[in-house]
Amino acid sequence: MPAKSIVSTQEAAVIIDDRFANRRSPAQFRGGSGANDVRQDDGAPRSGVDWLRAIDIVLALAALIVLAPVMLAVAVLVKLTSKGPAIFRHRRIGRNGKDFYCCKFRTMVCDADVRLAKLLREDPAARAEWEQDHKLRNDPRITPIGSFLRKTSLDELPQIFNVLMGSMSWVGPRPIVAGEVIRYGRRFNAYCEVRPGITGLWQVSGRNDTSYRRRVAMDVLYVRSRSLRLYSMIIVRTVPAVLRQQGSY
Repeated sequence: MPAKSIVSTQEAAVIIDDRFANRRSPAQFRGGSGANDVRQDDGAPRSGVDWLRAIDIVLALAALIVLAPVMLAVAVLVKLTSKGPAIFRHRRIGRNGKDFYCCKFRTMVCDADVRLAKLLREDPAARAEWEQDHKLRNDPRITPIGSFLRKTSLDELPQIFNVLMGSMSWVGPRPIVAGEVIRYGRRFNAYCEVRPGITGLWQVSGRNDTSYRRRVAMDVLYVRSRSLRLYSMIIVRTVPAVLRQQGSY
């Protein structure tokens, strides 16, 4: 079944259904004893073989071989067009609530955090947009080459190394920062059930053009419906979604 159909027919049920989520609140989890509060095992199927993880590794190795020249060229462009490192490492929340560093090609100026704080302090419209979606459609922190990398999703390529290291998967919820936990509410524990993904239902269903609430619903839906078929379908649909650049900014 296409992703768009899955989301449109089941999203409402996901939004109101709390049975999958642990009743402990995100705030309690983040202040609790650690990742074991959410999940005690390593997440492997009871059969002992995690086929999706095996496919992650095979695809990551193949992608690195094919895309190595592209990644090298992008790294050089980033270095030549703005000050700072080519790779940006940002702390995100991963499986079982454990923090990890998500790798991307740098698309922002080096003092992006300072500029964001100043912008949100001085611009009420930008502050309202940030509070709604944790995104800015016209973000002044993005470099000229960074805008191109984001629209083409080339900035995501270093996350292939995250997949190899096991902190991410090819398919899963978009990795979030600590400030976004509250927006998941009780569904944060569902988010923690799987590895975050380079792509996912959100990326192939409109990306930034969708509301944050719908994004959470799609993340939970993927966790509940996870299968090799759904994984493969999202991988296939990612290519045209990237080419269309819908919701990319």
